[in-house]
Amino acid sequence: MKRLAVLASGRGSNLQAIIEAVRSGALTLEIVGVASDRPEAQALARAEAAGIPAAVFPPRQYENRRAHEAAILRWLQELEVDIVALAGYLRILSPGFIQALGCPILNIHPSLLPAFPGLNAQSQALAYGVKVSGCTVHFVDEGVDSGPIISQEAVPVLPHDTLESLSERILEAEHRLYPKALQLVAEGLERPERRSARG
Repeated sequence: MKRLAVLASGRGSNLQAIIEAVRSGALTLEIVGVASDRPEAQALARAEAAGIPAAVFPPRQYENRRAHEAAILRWLQELEVDIVALAGYLRILSPGFIQALGCPILNIHPSLLPAFPGLNAQSQALAYGVKVSGCTVHFVDEGVDSGPIISQEAVPVLPHDTLESLSERILEAEHRLYPKALQLVAEGLERPERRSARG
């Protein structure tokens, strides 16, 4: 069974969805560690409650970005991870980190990429007046939300949607989509040379 580590910065609701998918047997991965850059992240408490080893890497404790990433890289390598999932991890990984890790890194983003990459995707969708938004799971590459797409789920934008109501419905879709995408990778899906959507 392939070994998964999760990096998260916040409340960890996608982490919880992954944990529950593993428990139900829908996701055949072993979660071997959860790490955060923020000691107060609720994701750490979720990991501990599930009996998953948790680690904290506050950036201010390191001399620079390179030292910070090196510490996380050592931790991941010691865990012998096969897959890394970013679940609300708010730091951009450097090209050097991605190359040194040498295993698939997945991220979930609250839009139908390539539309609305980066921060505040839900606000961007509302500002542009799109009728459909959604979420995307993609392989992480050296860009920002630019890696090959694994799966997407569409979410309609309703006439009276607020940022909060749209964000909540997209988050519900994320909780469905992320475990399914991880299962595809667990079953052998590799990062393609060309982008293509599945799901």
